[in-house]
Amino acid sequence: MTEITVAALQLGFSTDIDRNIANVSRLVREAAARGAQVILPPELFEGEYFCRVEDEGLFANAKPVTEHKAVLAMQALAGELKVHIPTSFFEADGPHHYNSLAMIDPDGRVQGVYRKSHIPDGPGYEEKFYFRPGNTGFKVWDGPVKLGVGVCWDQWYPETARALMLMGAEVLFYPTAIGSEPHDTSLDTARLWRRAMVGHAVSNVVPVVAANRVGVEHDQTFYGTSFITDERGDILAELDREEEGVITATLDLDRVKRHRAAFGFFRDRRPELYGRLVQDI
Repeated sequence: MTEITVAALQLGFSTDIDRNIANVSRLVREAAARGAQVILPPELFEGEYFCRVEDEGLFANAKPVTEHKAVLAMQALAGELKVHIPTSFFEADGPHHYNSLAMIDPDGRVQGVYRKSHIPDGPGYEEKFYFRPGNTGFKVWDGPVKLGVGVCWDQWYPETARALMLMGAEVLFYPTAIGSEPHDTSLDTARLWRRAMVGHAVSNVVPVVAANRVGVEHDQTFYGTSFITDERGDILAELDREEEGVITATLDLDRVKRHRAAFGFFRDRRPELYGRLVQDI
């Protein structure tokens, strides 16, 4: 397929999972009506971003992929609308807990689960209390084209993007929950967040889709600024720091492949020199 239309959703969330699912579903329908074939909601849209505090009672919200309300709802919606929906959720697997993503296909099936590889830990983002580091490795999914997905903190790592590309990804997707830094009110990471992913687009010659949440949750303000960039790092669609809504863009993947070949970044790689990257010393 030469062209693919992608979408990112941006909205705020409450502690009411059913309301959150209904709001995401409304925007998924809007995106599908605009021709989107792959529709990306933000990270952990089942509720507020709970990792701002360490509360053992919140582990009760984690569910297996086959039982999680958000996954089941997106399965039904994807099957009805014939779209892909990468669905972030809080996963329980026996005694273990993960920040996971189910790739749901147009038949409403879960193609598989990716478990977030990089887990942050800091004021307001205390994810290591809740989540094990993912044990799935990176994943690339069959769709209209090959779909590569990293989850939030993964987006800061050039290794994630490059690994997904080497696995055949043709578009990169990053669902996110990021906003203010409780330990430093002067620090606004919004432009850093975007620059990091635009850098992945440029250095891998690949379109990138990023979806974030908005709104104030307790002492954190989530800054939105969701966007879609092309393979040159030019912004094709974006939302501001407060608005809720849908952005879409149509990507010409044949053009992207020509540009990638012409830049020669993958031709000129020197893997024999990169051993230091995998040495934890």
